[in-house]
Amino acid sequence: MNDIIKEMERYAEANNVPIIEKDSIEFIRKYIKLNNVKSVLELGTAIGYSAILMASTDKSVEVTTIERDEKRYREAVKNVNECGLDNQINIVFNDALDVNLAGHKYDLIFIDAAKGQYIKFFEKFENYLNPGGIIITDNLHFHGLVENHENIESKNVLGLVNKIEKYIEFLKENEDYITKFYDIGDGISVSFRKNDENVKNIG
Repeated sequence: MNDIIKEMERYAEANNVPIIEKDSIEFIRKYIKLNNVKSVLELGTAIGYSAILMASTDKSVEVTTIERDEKRYREAVKNVNECGLDNQINIVFNDALDVNLAGHKYDLIFIDAAKGQYIKFFEKFENYLNPGGIIITDNLHFHGLVENHENIESKNVLGLVNKIEKYIEFLKENEDYITKFYDIGDGISVSFRKNDENVKNIG
């Protein structure tokens, strides 16, 4: 499987597909191991890189991952099948905000889709979080631009950075959750409900 992972990394670089940084996925995999996570919901499959690495942490881990871009969805399906993980990973081709997951709950929800929709994603999918579960969000530094506005020339990028900043404020002010921020990879946050005393081993 290592060869497939390396090929995916090459594909992502050649085709300008954003994939999770290695430090960040190692942090998540460690959390999965330490806390016996069985069910993961990922928003933003891309080519399946992070879903494959999360599922390969343990054979008991089941990942549901959502992707709205058809080309990336097809590439993800191919990669998951090549890794022999199609029995652990369910890829949903749809916009995450249009998906209904009624009846399902998850130990870990990973937000890594459209940056401008982070607040909407959090507010919708927190309803699918198991007791003791956590929500992890990636790319909160956005390549260092969140801390360095003066380096931004594009209005679109500036608008995106402003939305990420609003999301960070949303997490800090959310009275139902405690959120910890980590300078890992491109910046990640870990959120868990205040009444969940059984959350542990976050790192």
